[in-house]
Formats: sequence, structure tokens, C-alpha cells
Amino acid sequence: MSCAATAFTTMSAAISYRMTQKPDEIIPTRESLLRRLKNWKDEESWREFFSIYRKLIFSLASKSGLSAQESEEVVQETVISVAKTIPDFEYDPDRCSFKSWLRHLAQKRIADCFRKRARERTVGFPGPDETGKTAPIERIPDANAVKMDAIWEEEWQKELLNASMVRIKNQVSAEQYQMFDFYVLKKMPVEKVAAALGTNTAQIYLAKHRITKLLKKEIARLEEKMGD
Repeated sequence: MSCAATAFTTMSAAISYRMTQKPDEIIPTRESLLRRLKNWKDEESWREFFSIYRKLIFSLASKSGLSAQESEEVVQETVISVAKTIPDFEYDPDRCSFKSWLRHLAQKRIADCFRKRARERTVGFPGPDETGKTAPIERIPDANAVKMDAIWEEEWQKELLNASMVRIKNQVSAEQYQMFDFYVLKKMPVEKVAAALGTNTAQIYLAKHRITKLLKKEIARLEEKMGD
């Protein structure tokens, strides 16, 4: 089976795969995963890769101005690009981090989508968000002007935070986590949190301090694993 075919056949099972992962497996060790991906027949590793990085790639494409359908296309084409180039990829964080390498592949596929959109409009085919009120060429975003580096970094940090919160939730009491969730994540006034949970503001501040400290440590650990 070709690398492209392998990439496609593993995508459908990726979402359900992620739901069964343990907290430690949400962000895999990059060197280990990259080494396993060099084997195109290792479907388990490809499902792991897709389940972890799909959201990052999709968000980058979507926030760059592509439709949901186009963004899914970018995800698929990026995975295929990884499959095609991974045999020759040598991991060296001093030269090019995994994070930068993956972003570069995704950006190339996003640029391809914008070029495809431009070609279709040139020959008279409407794009996915075409309204017919202005000239098509005027509605084509400038892919080079999109601050994709900032978007990628934002989504990368969100993924780190989400993965870290999964682990932190298992390290503190349910009461402390709920205080942190209401006060920090949901941004509820501390007095309302205290009233809702039947506690006092001092306990809420202590929970925030403890969990914030744990969260920073966990984010740093996962950031290293993700190849920052």
C-alpha cells in the first residue's frame, strides 16, 4: 500500500482512538513517534499522529480564511505530505523543530488551496463562500499576508493547555479543580464561586495558586515533548 493510501485509511479511526488515550499519551514523544511513522504500514502510529495533530492543522487552515471543507482537505493533504517526506526527515531541533516542520507542510497545503480557489474563480466556478456581489478576485485572501505563524502558535498553546489540564485534573482534588475551573477558566467572580461551592475566597485563591503552578510545570514538559 502506498504512503498516501495508508494515510487515508487511518484517518477515519483517529477520533475514536484519541478518546481512548491515557493522559500521558495525548502528546507523544516526538522522536519516538517520528521514528515509527517512517514505517508506512504502522497504522497505529499514523492514527496516533492524526488524532493529535488534526485539530492544529484544521485550525490553522480555517483561521487562514479557508472553509471547513477546504480545511479538511488541508488536513488530509498535510498528512499525505508527512507520509511522503517522513522517510527522509531527520529530527534535529537545532536546525528545524518538529513544530516548525509540520507548520511548513501545512502552510504549503493552505497556499495550494488558495491557488485552487483562484483558478476556479478565474474560469467562472464560484468558491465555497461566493456571494456574487463583488468580483471574485477581490474576495481572494492574500495567503502570504495571513499571520499564520501567530495562528499556529496560538493553536499550539491551546493544545498544550488542553493536554495539560487533562493531567492536572488527575493530580488535584475534585473540589480544587472545580474552584479553578469556575474562577480561572470560566472567569466567574470569586464571590460567586465561593457562594456556589460553599467555600471561601482564601480556598479559591489557594486552589488557583497550586493548580497554576502545576499547570506551568506540565506545559513546559509537554512543550518539550511536542518539539517546540
